[in-house]
Amino acid sequence: MPLKEIDKRKGFTFLESGPVVLVSTNDHGKNNVMTISWHMVMDFTPHIAISTGPWNHSFHTMLETKECVINVPTVEMLETVVHIGMVSGTEVDKFEKFHLTALPAKDVKAPLIGECLAALECKVVDYVEKHGLVILEATRIWYNEDKPEKRVCHAIGNGSFSVDGEIIDYRSLMEEKVPDGV
Repeated sequence: MPLKEIDKRKGFTFLESGPVVLVSTNDHGKNNVMTISWHMVMDFTPHIAISTGPWNHSFHTMLETKECVINVPTVEMLETVVHIGMVSGTEVDKFEKFHLTALPAKDVKAPLIGECLAALECKVVDYVEKHGLVILEATRIWYNEDKPEKRVCHAIGNGSFSVDGEIIDYRSLMEEKVPDGV
């Protein structure tokens, strides 16, 4: 069957990036969290870019405080993750409303989310306004190896999600390219 051309506005649905994440912030003692699906790692460094803008309350907090935490939820949290993205932190305490456990971070005031699989404490190192990219540098990584559910979700961009499945290991073929410690 040949390829069929479709509307170019749907292109991102084939390239939607890594797992849907929860980005937590702390604005003068008040915790907040936003759902983000547009992000990317930048090489094998601890640098991450997220795409957001002034329509998100947490965006302003990130630029002001120069910090946040990227929390990686698993599949059993997906409905909550979607609901978090549908309300504003200016109107509701999302940690209270969605029963999220705020855990203290070491390098930032923004909280780790206890229900998540992983959390990356980050400092804002740049903002590329023209493209709405906030460039972050991870300073600490936290991982809950005891969490039984490890599958994460990926936004397709049309209101649906895919869930990680089987892992296929080709590390032996790529060993020379994998950085030490990874």
